[in-house]
Amino acid sequence: MLQLFRGPIQPSGHQNRKTRLVTKDGRCNIEFGNIESGNHLAYLVDFWTTFVEIRWRFVLLLFVASFTGSWFLFSLLWYWIARSNGDLTGQNRTDGHVQCIDNVNGLTTAFLYSLETQTTIGYGGRALTGHCAGTIALIIVQSLIGVFINCFMCGVILAKISLPKRRAKTVSFSHTAVICLKRGSLCLLIRVANLRKTLLIGSQIYGKLLRTTTVDGETIILDQVDIDFLVDAGKDNLFFVCPLTLYHIINKSSPLYELSADTLPLQDFELVVFLDGTAESTSSSCQVRTSYIPQEIQWGYSFLPIIARTKTGKYSVDFSNFSKSVRVTTPHCALCFETDEDHANQVNNNTPQKQGIDNLGFQVIDIHDMDITKM
Repeated sequence: MLQLFRGPIQPSGHQNRKTRLVTKDGRCNIEFGNIESGNHLAYLVDFWTTFVEIRWRFVLLLFVASFTGSWFLFSLLWYWIARSNGDLTGQNRTDGHVQCIDNVNGLTTAFLYSLETQTTIGYGGRALTGHCAGTIALIIVQSLIGVFINCFMCGVILAKISLPKRRAKTVSFSHTAVICLKRGSLCLLIRVANLRKTLLIGSQIYGKLLRTTTVDGETIILDQVDIDFLVDAGKDNLFFVCPLTLYHIINKSSPLYELSADTLPLQDFELVVFLDGTAESTSSSCQVRTSYIPQEIQWGYSFLPIIARTKTGKYSVDFSNFSKSVRVTTPHCALCFETDEDHANQVNNNTPQKQGIDNLGFQVIDIHDMDITKM
């Protein structure tokens, strides 16, 4: 049975506070507990991924600590060499004393010399004399370690800046999903938009329905069921140059088949939608994801159109209507829709179809070839 809805435009909807596995911005709401202490060493073994994934505040702290710490550590070694050689102020120097480092007469000047050496500033006031072999070995070690720290920290910062998830921030899903008729089928519709003009190459869209099920007396939490999404041009290699409306056909093979307009708000599931693609400008793969709970799925609504053509011949996208919807005529449930459709097909099959030859006032005559008169 079709329900005719007539009402005002529905806004994007409010955020529900129900606990979900995937937040609206794609972050996974999960934590790990009772991990064995030995497993924490895996984070140190995979130290590169650990440094790239930590927060920016810790990266900046690591950046400052690594440089200042290395400068101070080597300043202690330079101070120790100068003190062992008797170069510090206040030490008794004999006639003909040869210094290892010029103008290093305390811990402060030793720190300045360490900083100048590692950063290759070289003001010229402090320098090696070349009379001590240990100083030559130490300056080689400090230079190599300084180069390593520079390369490592530059790599970490560059990797964090170019993370694919930053590209995912410019891909947006509609705040709500809608259920309505599309091309003669009851469908679940979702909108997605690429906010950049550069394309996502090889884009693919798919979904997972997460719910708690009981199989043979065993309760399975977060049981995953595949949800196929389509667009008019297919589901693979999307031409993602303008906002797309994705739809899932609710038929007998769909896990949403048993839902209705009344039972949908009472359900306990989470629909997670994924969009995979490769950024055209950086060639890096990225994944965008979001989730919808039953309270964020509107039965009997359809999205407002957002694409129009201007007088200059360009296509304009109105993002103010991106997540807005309006009530439309929609079946109460998928089973009701199929029952009404089967009944209508049965009525059409039982009703005799009239043809022109059944009209008694219509005579069928043979048309013979006639001579064409030229004018």
